[in-house]
Order: sequence, then C-alpha cells, then structure tokens
Amino acid sequence: MAGSYESDQLVDHEPFQRSNTSDWHSGMDIDGSEVSENSSLVKNIGKVVRDLRCIGFTSMTEDAYSSAIIWLLKSKVYELAGDDYRVSVLWCVKKWIQAVPLQFLHALLTYLGDSVDHGSGSSGLKSPLASRPSSFPGIGVPSEALVRWHMRLEYFAYETLQDLRIGKLFEIIVDYPESSPAIEDLKLCLEYTGQHSKLVDSFISSLRYRLLTAGASTNDILHQYVSTIKALRTIDPTGVFLEAVGEPIRDYLRGRKDTIKCIVTMLTDGSGGSGSGTGNAGDNLLEELNRDAENQENADYDDHANIDEKQAWLNSESWEPDPVEADPLKGNRNRRKVDILGLMVSIIGSKDQLVNEYRVMLAEKLLNKSDFEIDSDIRTLELLKIHFGESSMQKCEIMLNDLIDSKRTNSNIKTSLLKSSQTVPGQEEAEVSHDVLDATIISSNFWPPIQIEDLVVPASVDQLLSDYAKRFHQIKTPRKLLWKKNLGTVKLELQFDGRSVQFTVAPVHAAIIMRFQEKSSWTSKALATEIGIPMDSLNRRISFWTSKGVLTESAGPDADDRTFTVVDSMSDVNKDSIVNERMAEYQMTEEEGESSVASVEEQLKKEMTVYEKYIVGMLTNFGSMSLDRIHNTLKMFCIAEPSYDKSLQQLQSFLSGLVADEKLETRDGLYLLKR
Repeated sequence: MAGSYESDQLVDHEPFQRSNTSDWHSGMDIDGSEVSENSSLVKNIGKVVRDLRCIGFTSMTEDAYSSAIIWLLKSKVYELAGDDYRVSVLWCVKKWIQAVPLQFLHALLTYLGDSVDHGSGSSGLKSPLASRPSSFPGIGVPSEALVRWHMRLEYFAYETLQDLRIGKLFEIIVDYPESSPAIEDLKLCLEYTGQHSKLVDSFISSLRYRLLTAGASTNDILHQYVSTIKALRTIDPTGVFLEAVGEPIRDYLRGRKDTIKCIVTMLTDGSGGSGSGTGNAGDNLLEELNRDAENQENADYDDHANIDEKQAWLNSESWEPDPVEADPLKGNRNRRKVDILGLMVSIIGSKDQLVNEYRVMLAEKLLNKSDFEIDSDIRTLELLKIHFGESSMQKCEIMLNDLIDSKRTNSNIKTSLLKSSQTVPGQEEAEVSHDVLDATIISSNFWPPIQIEDLVVPASVDQLLSDYAKRFHQIKTPRKLLWKKNLGTVKLELQFDGRSVQFTVAPVHAAIIMRFQEKSSWTSKALATEIGIPMDSLNRRISFWTSKGVLTESAGPDADDRTFTVVDSMSDVNKDSIVNERMAEYQMTEEEGESSVASVEEQLKKEMTVYEKYIVGMLTNFGSMSLDRIHNTLKMFCIAEPSYDKSLQQLQSFLSGLVADEKLETRDGLYLLKR
C-alpha cells in the first residue's frame, strides 16, 4: 500500500515545484478523493498500522511507512536537484514536504488518534532547519507529532541535498559563479547539519584525483583555486575550511616552476580570474580583489559604527568555538577576512618574489611596446601599491614614468629635428625620416638586467640613431643615450610586384632582411659577419623569414654554410603565409621573439653565486646539511654586504641548480659535495 502511494505521488505531484499554497493543497487528490482521515488510502494503511500495533509491532510498523516516505523524499530531492546548479532547489523541496508527506502524515495520525494540539510544554521545541511554523497549509495548527515529522523530513532533505552537492562540488566550482545558487543551497544545508568535515574530506579527495595531476596546467589549477576561494568564502566567510581545503593546492603549486609567472599573469591579464579568459574587458583579477577588499572594509566599518553595548552582549552570547578543522594557531579574529591575494602570496612564500616577477614581466612588456599607451599598466600598478605598499613598487613606478617621459622627449626631439632641417638650406634629406623613430629611454639602474646583444644595423638607421642621440644630449645635457640596438620592435613593409606585406619584428630580424636590399643572395657566414651576430644565432633568427616564404634556403659553398635568397615575386611566396593579396601584417609570436630582460631565475642565479663559496665551505666542514640548516647558517654568518636575504624556496632553487651542474648531490634530504 505504501508503495502504491509513493508511485502516485511521484507522478501526480510534479506540478508542485513552483505552485502557490492553494495549488499544493489541491494537488493532494488521490484517486479522485482528498487525502484525509476518511480517504480509503489512509483508512487501509491506518487499519494495518493499528492491527500491527495491537500485536506488539509498533516500532516495525513506524519503520515501514517511515522508510517509504524517506525513500519518496530522497527521490524527489534527486529529481529536483539533478545536475543543474544554476537554480536553488531548497524552497521547492520544503514546499513539497508540506504539500505531500506532511499532508499524508497528518491524515494518518488523525485517523490513528495520535494528533495532539501544541501545549505550553512544547513551546521550547525548535527545528534546526527552520523556525517552527504556527500552521501548515491545509492543516492549521500542527500537532506535536507532526512537528517532529516536519523536523525529521526537513533534516533528511537538507542532508540528502548536502551529500548530492558535495559529491558534485568540483563541477559546481568549475561553473562558479553561474553555480552560485547551488553553493547557497549547500551553505544552508551545512549550517543545519554541521557536517563540514564531510565537505573537506570529499573535496580534497576530488582535488587530488582530478586537479592536482601532471596533466593539469598551472594556469588551470590557479583559476580553479581562485574559484574555490570565492565559493568557499560564501559557505564559510571565516575561512576555516578554506585553510584545510586549500593547503593541498598550495603545496602542489609550490612544486611548479611557473607558478609565480602564472599568478602575475592572472593578476594583470584582464581575464578576471576566469580560466577561459572571459570576463569584463580590461577587468583583471586584481581589480576584482580590490573591489572585494573595499566592500569588506566598508562592511567592517559599518559593523563597528553600529555596534553598541547591548549588541556586543548579544554577540558574546551567540559566540561559537572554532570547528575542529580550524588551525589552533590562528584565532577567529585573524580569519575574519579571506584575502585572495594574500593566499596567492602564501603559495610563493613572500611578496618580494611576486613583485620581482611582476617587475620583469612589466619590463618585457614595456620594452616591446610599439606605442606609449600605458593607462592599463598604471591602473594595475596603483592596485598593487594598495596591496604591497608604495616602497615595494617604487622601481615599477619609475619604469612607467620612463615611458611617460620618453613620449614627451620623443615629441620634443622630433620637433627640434624638423625645425633644424627647415632652417638649414641645402641640407640633404635623410634617407630614413626621423618620424619613424620612437625611442624608449630608460633609467637602467631601476630596470631589471637587460639582455644585450651586439648588432650592426644598416648605415641609414645608424645615422638616424646618431642624430637622435645628439639632439637628446643637447636637450638633456649632460645626459647621453646608450643605444640597446637589439631591443624594441620594427615595422617593415616588403613589396612584391606592386603588392605590399607588413611585418612587425625584432631589430635583428629587420637587420637581416634589410641586407637583402644590397644584394639578393647571402651566405650565412657572410651575413652573420655583416650584422655582427654568431652563426647559430643567425640560423635561428633567419628561419623566421624562410617560414614566411620571403627567403629561400639552399646549399652553400661549404658543408657548414647555407645560401639564402630573397624571392622575386609574389608567386614565389608561400600562399599559406600571405593570405591577403593587398596587405598582410605579421607579428612575431612568443616563440619567435626572445626575452629582452633577464628572467627572475637568471637574476637569482647571479645574485646567489656569491654565496656558493659559503655553501661549499659549510659542506666541506660538516659533510652534509639539510636545506633548513644551510638557510639558517647563511642568515647567521652572511650579515655583511651583500647580506643574505633570500627565501627558503629561492635557496632550494639555487641548490637544485648546483645539483644539476654536478657540484652537489642530495641523499636522504641532505646536501653534500659531489665526489
């Protein structure tokens, strides 16, 4: 009989998901008769229950119809929740409980005579899920037994939905913030069930199995971590459970070499923290974090401004201890704000490493710009200054000021050169116009180490640089320009049979192709000598032009020499390279281009070289030492200039390099000299 009832409800009450109260009540018709103590369904079940009670099977009887109702409720929760995380389902489940199971139970309890009105003695009874209702739709004032059933069913519904959402939490966070309704449902469920440890254990297991693997890119892991922070901040604003869930992610990311670079890119690339790169245009994760910080500060200000002695007393009465998952070394006060940027810095170890990586990336970007538009970079710098302080970002600020000054200086010098050419009669017109040159003038002491490479540029370009430098010295006496000829970008236009193709390339690529104006064919040895770069460097760079179909390669006079020839017409050019008959513009990719600035790793290796003798001496005296011991010994004894100020991670990176160079070896976590 119970099975028949369940089957009818699963079919008949599908419309109850969004109905109003009267609709829910009218939907209780079963076989044309309303469910009440007089309905045939209730009478039949009631008679069986009563008979079984008479022969001593009271407990078994209640278990039977309880199991049927619980099974029905569980099926309904699964039906409503499913895999759609964009809609909250708690409201529907609670309404359905009142419309179907409670109506049936009310009728059954009334038939059995178990319906008792509330008395004053039961006024202390309170549902952990919802405030105790004064009445139910179609029932009026509920009996004590019905209230207990209501509490029981709601608790089971919350627990079932909680387990369903926890099992799919990884997918929910991947879809965040679109899945925020599911997160809100999970938050309410956990508030009443208190089973946060189940969430922590299940989600950590999912992370280790599905995210923290060699096949996942560092960028994807970081974006998932940011989404995890945002989602769990909704569930637990204090950050207690985020500490437990985030620790495996942070430990894993510390072992990846590109973590710092990916963090800086994510903060500044305008993707808004979205792994797919979608987001508001020009809105990077750093701006989003800054808005969050402002909102939290305003909320804290309001909290302190509006609090009074009475409210403070009420707050003290509602105080609850931290859960067992909380770190005992961190008090509740320290957990009040969940700082996403702070959590990112904790992965790296110190803010200085993040600032240095940003400085290198900023320098690379500025040195390869073809204009002086830096508004977005200034905005990012101002946001970083808020989080890291002005002193930490001082060098970056000077770098941006150099770009601003360069724009003004370029304008002044071009105006001066133009006036000079107009006032000197009979002066020959320059082969290359001064208007084509825009110089980025940097204060080298405040920039990261620049990659310098000798390069012989064409005579016309060299004359242009010389004229510019002389005019700069006149305007900025006593300052002089020292050209870094291998840095920057060059826009070229190559003409084939009346049709032109534009390229944006590095100076060395421009120097190579401009030599073919003098003659159409060069051997690699002669061309390398002409532009002043090594043979291996030339062969690597000239492949850019051969891949675009502008140059052809053939065997040279010697076995180790090659001959390169410029194509005669458009018909000889690779049609896959030039896709527009009138004009096609090519820009170098990151693989074709080369770094203009020494990387953080290269700078660290150079800075740490001075400590290599100390490390070798320590290992000679002590035989073998752990990483921590080497780190502490260097801090203790290297106090004179240059003093030792590196982090444990930086030292580990340097020691790994010495191991790779076979100067050291590791054994059981200890470093010792290579024998």
